[in-house]
Amino acid sequence: MTTYSAVRTTGIYCRPGCGAKPLAENVSTFELPAAAEAAGYRACLRCRPYRVAGTVADEAPELVCRAVQLIIGGLLDESGEEELGARLGVSARHLRRMFNEHLGVTPDQFARSRRAHFARRLLDDTDLGIAEIAFASGFGSLRQFNRAMREIFRASPRELRDRRRQGDRLTADGGLVLRLPFTAPYDWDAMSAFLQARAIPGVESVEDGVYRRTISLDGEPGVLELRPGGDDHLILRAHLPFWEGVMHVVDRAACLVGLDCEPVRARAHLAADPEFAAMVAARPGVRVPGAWGPFEVAVAAVVRDQLPPEDATEALHKLVEVYGVPVPGLAHGLTHAFPGPAALTGAELVGPLAREVADGNIMLEGDLQALAPSLETVTSARAAQEIALRLGARDAWPLPGESERLRPWRSLAAVYQLAIAS
Repeated sequence: MTTYSAVRTTGIYCRPGCGAKPLAENVSTFELPAAAEAAGYRACLRCRPYRVAGTVADEAPELVCRAVQLIIGGLLDESGEEELGARLGVSARHLRRMFNEHLGVTPDQFARSRRAHFARRLLDDTDLGIAEIAFASGFGSLRQFNRAMREIFRASPRELRDRRRQGDRLTADGGLVLRLPFTAPYDWDAMSAFLQARAIPGVESVEDGVYRRTISLDGEPGVLELRPGGDDHLILRAHLPFWEGVMHVVDRAACLVGLDCEPVRARAHLAADPEFAAMVAARPGVRVPGAWGPFEVAVAAVVRDQLPPEDATEALHKLVEVYGVPVPGLAHGLTHAFPGPAALTGAELVGPLAREVADGNIMLEGDLQALAPSLETVTSARAAQEIALRLGARDAWPLPGESERLRPWRSLAAVYQLAIAS
């Protein structure tokens, strides 16, 4: 987990490894850049802490981690902390107290810092215009964007772009190319193998270690491509119909490949278990995969629960061909965007799930503790646990066998067994 050092005499905070050598008595530490900024510090110009992963470790309670996932999904862009609390079944006051206790910021401050840091990376890495970056980063107006950047970075967006370094800008033949930072260790080989084994034909593909998939934004198709980039980042190439809100596309892609949460405590817990110690020592960078679309993951789990592997893959392919939205002209076997719940209410195998989701009786993006019991009304307990695992539950167990000793970190243990032991 990254810890940021803030120097009281200069008002600057740095990431680990910065060449600055302040006196120890003048240094305070923060677990998140947002917390340092809320305390009045600004980012160091030398080490540029906004360019490293500012992930929330699993040391925070599951409620806080779930709230962070909803913020990443854009919930606070158009609503407030009251709505965020309501989605989680708690008051906004209780949520603010939990955030301050465990992260050092309020939910609003956390969201604002994320927008500003993402905008700063766009200023460095791309040639998008200032206005395009403002709306791509989730800001409601140019005035709001300029004010936030001046408050956090003490400079205007145009001044910040003039400061970018020669090696920052990423070039490509097409699409928007960005770095997705992570804190090592991170095992892309294990992640891509996990996704390849569960890829939905026509929607996802993994070739030569590169993950590609179709997406739909407001009914318009797009394509994402994820590949290794370096010791501390992946490379995302996004072909999108528009740039507005692209921050949430990038964040969802990061969640899909497990970059949204660093499993510090989970890894330590498994490293002390006789069955998992060797696996963790050999592959310490395994993360729990997330999902691009919760309904898509749920459908795939329900189908695979009812059919043998090869038959399930063929059934999913047929679902996509019959009910999905065609996206012509793509390579790598990508042909369709995945259909929504309304399109699958009459489909074989998954009709009951689709109807319950479409009617609002099953909420895939809400209380994770209530999710598995609600899913068990339309599928098996095993499939319900697999869906919960992919949607962010830290203690899901979709496998047979005794697992009580692994609580409350069974999701990571399950991924180790699924992605490595097999």
